[in-house]
Amino acid sequence: MKIIDFRFRPHTPEIINGIKNSSMFKATCEAINFDRRIPQSLPEVVEGLKKRGVELAVITGRDCETTYCFPSNNDSVLEFARARPDIFVGFWGIDPHKGMKAVYEINRVVEKFGMRGIATDPYLAHIPPHEARYYPVYTKCAELGVPVFITMAPPPQVPRAVIDYVDPRHVDIVARDFPELTIIMSHGGYPFVNEAIFACMRNANVYMDLSEYELAPMGELYVQALNTAISDKVVFASAHPFVEQAEAIDIYNKMNLTDTVRRKVMYENAARILDKSATRAAKPHSSVIGTPLPFVPYVRSFQ
Repeated sequence: MKIIDFRFRPHTPEIINGIKNSSMFKATCEAINFDRRIPQSLPEVVEGLKKRGVELAVITGRDCETTYCFPSNNDSVLEFARARPDIFVGFWGIDPHKGMKAVYEINRVVEKFGMRGIATDPYLAHIPPHEARYYPVYTKCAELGVPVFITMAPPPQVPRAVIDYVDPRHVDIVARDFPELTIIMSHGGYPFVNEAIFACMRNANVYMDLSEYELAPMGELYVQALNTAISDKVVFASAHPFVEQAEAIDIYNKMNLTDTVRRKVMYENAARILDKSATRAAKPHSSVIGTPLPFVPYVRSFQ
């Protein structure tokens, strides 16, 4: 079975160290014994992806410099996308507090670097996704024809993050105001399961992944909705390395889904989203698409 992973971060030594030492996720990593993750070189990571049938992996950037005084990991996203453009798809992280600087950055990274989407983290920005500071970001993304990835569930023990920032009802408002904008809610909008499902049902431009919460309490509602109402609106995402990709794939192999629904979730829905974003995004490495470039780790990278 072909697979596209819509939330993946290569577990190179720099990434692992960046995650566990970040001001946002240090306590989370200690709580889940993140140190048990065994770092690998980039060639080893790519080999593992191929063995598992993963054709593409979306790497989402993160910029919460204003609220957490921690450097963004966007340079690492660009490193991976340039090193293996045949496998890695880059979504650039944006800090909405940076105003027009963020808008100019979106234009630059799409047109110059070929980023295929933009990633936001309302719970780390400490504002909900329908807050006014996000609207210039959405406007530019709609203009450029690239999707927005909104992280919609705060991990445990993240300082000063509250679940109200990730209520899918806020995304419903954004979808109303920007019907041309493709929106992907990460983590299933958990714990607002019903609200997330209905946001996908009632808005043609809203999708979600269920990463990390497929087996959580109320997770059975996701499966029911997949088989009856939103089979075209969910994409597979592992949240690797917080969840081992092989374990995430196994969860979906065991889910009570029809073969048709499973194919849509694991590959077809994501392919459709990425095909839309490929038209406008520039090709900064277009002359070497499919040709790996030397990989130089970005030492300040984090999940």
